[in-house]
Amino acid sequence: MSSSPFYSFSPLDKDGNPYNFKQLENKVALVVNVASKCGFTPQYTELQSLYDKFKDKGFVVIGFPCNQFMNQEPGTDEEIAKYVKDTYNVTFPILKKIEVNGNNTNDVYKYLKDQKSGVLGLKAIKWNFEKFLIDKDGNVVERYSSNTKPNEIEADIEKCLRNE
Repeated sequence: MSSSPFYSFSPLDKDGNPYNFKQLENKVALVVNVASKCGFTPQYTELQSLYDKFKDKGFVVIGFPCNQFMNQEPGTDEEIAKYVKDTYNVTFPILKKIEVNGNNTNDVYKYLKDQKSGVLGLKAIKWNFEKFLIDKDGNVVERYSSNTKPNEIEADIEKCLRNE
């Protein structure tokens, strides 16, 4: 059993209940800051496809709605959940809306950004749909920009699932 700090987090789900990351031990996770009114929003389709393909092998996608980038996630937690379910048939966990940059950055994102900086060593999240891949031991393996399509990460997910 890993003692990764990643498993100590319990961010709130869309209903305000703790979503304990301890349940992610021995699983591969892809953590994504999502938005409903963004040019990258169609990535929900590929994220769901990856989730469907690998969930029975110990993979989970976790979406964190965020409204910090040109107000592209203005809805309530309930509206967001309904929209992604109705529009993209999303069945992976969509948690409570958070901030990923600034003074009110969610602790999960403080941790993720400390583990893997982005382009040119920048820690800040640049836009919606940045992705962090976490291995079965709770290590942040990789950080992907918004431009990286979820399907382009498939080989990395498979590698983590095989524990390579």
